[in-house]
Amino acid sequence: MHLALWIVQTVLALLFLAAGAMKLAKSKDDLRADMAWVEGVSPAQVKAVGAVEVAAALGLILPAATGILPVLTPLAAAGLVIVMVLAAATHLRLDEASKVPPNVVLGALALFVAIMRFGPEAF
Repeated sequence: MHLALWIVQTVLALLFLAAGAMKLAKSKDDLRADMAWVEGVSPAQVKAVGAVEVAAALGLILPAATGILPVLTPLAAAGLVIVMVLAAATHLRLDEASKVPPNVVLGALALFVAIMRFGPEAF
């Protein structure tokens, strides 16, 4: 189970690192074509979402890998659950129901990591 959790943590970290870095690197105008939600928020809010995603990605790996404050790993996973719930709600508000399933899958994987790392597979 420990190996499976590391695999899930790594996949989530890579996905959220890429997504967050994209939001940090690209302008709001560049993101608009792929992400309708950016229309209703400021550029600073887009960058904040990107920063949260990058921080969570690092939090999924670094604390556990270094042994420094490993409790941050399940907290990062729990934070990603919240991000995915809010993302799904945003997509539903914008009538983009077809974009909700990835949020559900990623949120479920993050929830799995949070539960297991807080519980039976804690560091």
